[in-house]
Amino acid sequence: MVVTRTPLIAGNWKMNLDHLQAIAFVQKLDWALKDAKHDFASVEVAVFPPFTDLRSVQTLVSADKIEFAYGAQDLSAHASGAYTGEISGAFLSALGCGYVLVGHSERRQYHGETDELIAAKVKAAIAHGLVPVICVGETAGDLEEHGASAVPVAQLEAALAGLPKGADIVVAYEPVWAIGSGQAATPEQAEQVALPLRAVVGRVLGDAAAAKTRILYGGSVGASNIAGFMREPNIDGALVGGASLKINDFSAIIRYQKHVGV
Repeated sequence: MVVTRTPLIAGNWKMNLDHLQAIAFVQKLDWALKDAKHDFASVEVAVFPPFTDLRSVQTLVSADKIEFAYGAQDLSAHASGAYTGEISGAFLSALGCGYVLVGHSERRQYHGETDELIAAKVKAAIAHGLVPVICVGETAGDLEEHGASAVPVAQLEAALAGLPKGADIVVAYEPVWAIGSGQAATPEQAEQVALPLRAVVGRVLGDAAAAKTRILYGGSVGASNIAGFMREPNIDGALVGGASLKINDFSAIIRYQKHVGV
C-alpha cells in the first residue's frame, strides 16, 4: 500500500504568549510564509497555543483566511461535569481546533499523567472530532535501562488500546532527554523508534491506519537539523518547542523543502 503522507510541522508554544501576543505572532508567521510563497498543501502547519489564546487564534484564522491549523495542548478525559480547571474536548471542537496534544512528557512528569489517563484522553479527543497528537518518549534512564524503543512503544500501545480500526491520530516521538537540551537525537536514532511505532499502529489500528498515520519527531528541532529527520522514511514532520516561538526559526523549519532541497 502506497500512501503519501503530507508532512506536518507543529509548534507547541507551551506556557508562552498571551492572547494579544498570539494574535501578533500568528499574523507575522502568516505574512512570513506567504512572502516566501509557502505551499501549505505540501507541508501542513499547526500551532498549539495556551487555552486562553485559542478564541483569538480562531477569530484571526477565520477572518484572515490563514491556512494553518491550530490545536490545544491538553484536554480532559471527561465531556463535562464537576471537574474544576479542566477543558472538555467539546469546547475545543467548538473553537475550531483540529488537533490536541495528549500525553506530552511535561504532563506525564509534572502532572503525574498515567498511561491509563492518556488512553482515556485519546478516546475523548476522537469522540469530539479532534485528532490526538499522541506524545511518547523515553528519559535518559529509560534509554539506558530498556533501549531505544521499548518505552515509547509501550506508551503508544497503552494509548491506542480500545480505539476503533482506522482511527485518525498523529504520533509524536519526543525523547525526553533531548527536549530543550539543544542535543537532538540523530535522524537514525529517531527512525529506529519511528519504525516500531508505526508497527504498533498497524497492529492495533490496521495496516491502512499505519500507512496514513504521521509520526513526528520532537526534541531540539531547528532549521539546521530538520532536513535530516525529514529524509527518514518513517518521520513525517516535527513537533517544535522553543524554536516555534521565533518567527524566523519556525518559518525556516516549515520551509525545509525550499532551503535545504529535500
